[in-house]
Order: sequence, then C-alpha cells, then structure tokens
Amino acid sequence: MRYFIITLGILILGVVLIAGRRGDLSRNRPMQIFPDMKRQAKLRPQTANGFFPNGFSSQLPPEGTIAQEQPLTVGGRAVYSFEDAPVNTGRQTGSTNFIALNPFPITGGFLARGEREFNIYCAPCHGRTGEGTGITKKIGAMAVVANLHDKRIVEFTDGEIFHVISQGKGVMQGYASQIAVPDRWAITGYLRALQLSRLGSVDDLAPELRAKLQ
Repeated sequence: MRYFIITLGILILGVVLIAGRRGDLSRNRPMQIFPDMKRQAKLRPQTANGFFPNGFSSQLPPEGTIAQEQPLTVGGRAVYSFEDAPVNTGRQTGSTNFIALNPFPITGGFLARGEREFNIYCAPCHGRTGEGTGITKKIGAMAVVANLHDKRIVEFTDGEIFHVISQGKGVMQGYASQIAVPDRWAITGYLRALQLSRLGSVDDLAPELRAKLQ
C-alpha cells in the first residue's frame, strides 16, 4: 500500500509539473496534442499561390457547378435567404416594423398554393376555415387555438402574419425550417382570402361578379 501511495504521488506530481495547474496563466505556448486542428494549411483569399496554374488563391467555380441556393426574384431583384430583406423577415429592412403588403403578386395559382400549404400545416390546429376548430382542439391536445378571424389578427399586417408563421407565437411553433419562404407568403395570401370570405360584403365584389350572385 505504501508503494502504491508513493507511486500515485509521483504520477500526480509529474502531471502537475508537465501540464501545470488548471487556471494558471503562462506566457509559454500551450501543449497541443493535435496542432493540425488549430493550425491548418489554407489558402488566403486574394493572394498569390503557386498551386493553381493561374497563380491565384481565389478561383471561380468549376464549369457546371450547381449552386446550393437559387435566389428569389422579388420586384425584379434577386434576394438570397441570408439577406435582411422584407421577403425573408416580414419586416422593413433594418427596422422592427412589419411590411404592410405581401411582396408576391396575388394570383389564382399563388392562392391555390397557399391553400395547399395551409391545409397541411395550419388546418390541424386552426381548422380549414381558420376558426380555431382543428383536430388538435377537438381531441383536447390543445385547449386554446386562435381564431384567425378575430379582429386583432385581421388587423395584423401581412408582414406580421408571415413573421408569426415563421417564428411562432405563444404555444404555436415556428415553421421557418419546414415551409419555404414563398409558401409562407402564399399561406399569408390565402389567409387573407379566408378572412375576406368571412368579413367581406357583396359590395366588395366587382359589378359583373355581383350580378352573378343576384
């Protein structure tokens, strides 16, 4: 037992002498078991390098390269997902204010796309009509589900509706990772159509459509 304690003491002393005590400050360069994890060979951009035939470190993508992302074209401008742009955030650029209107043209195809996505992601809780009577409420999984025809939600700007779909609110999760940006705006447009179908009047119709109803 005595030899074991002596041996253990020598080992501990050796570790302390070699590695130092945790928290100690030193001007000596620390030991690195795998230095290549921190100091790797790399090419610095915009510098000369003899590896490539043209002598540059920065190279153009090889012919036939497929980009990881295609930008959205909004208002004649290409917008990437990493940009602080209204189409990505629902807010005015560099501001916390929500934009008022949907940045995409409201067409029949756009609303049909919104209806499809709404029925997949929103209807289970809010119901197909948006009244908050989806299956999750009927089976008791969620006690409170927002009625999308409530005055406070109707008064949301399009940008705020997009933001709620993206980031969630209250017990509602965000769907930014599941629904593409154009589809979130399509859902926003379709929700507006649902709200108009409930809150609109005959006087809101064009004369030719009003005549068909009569």
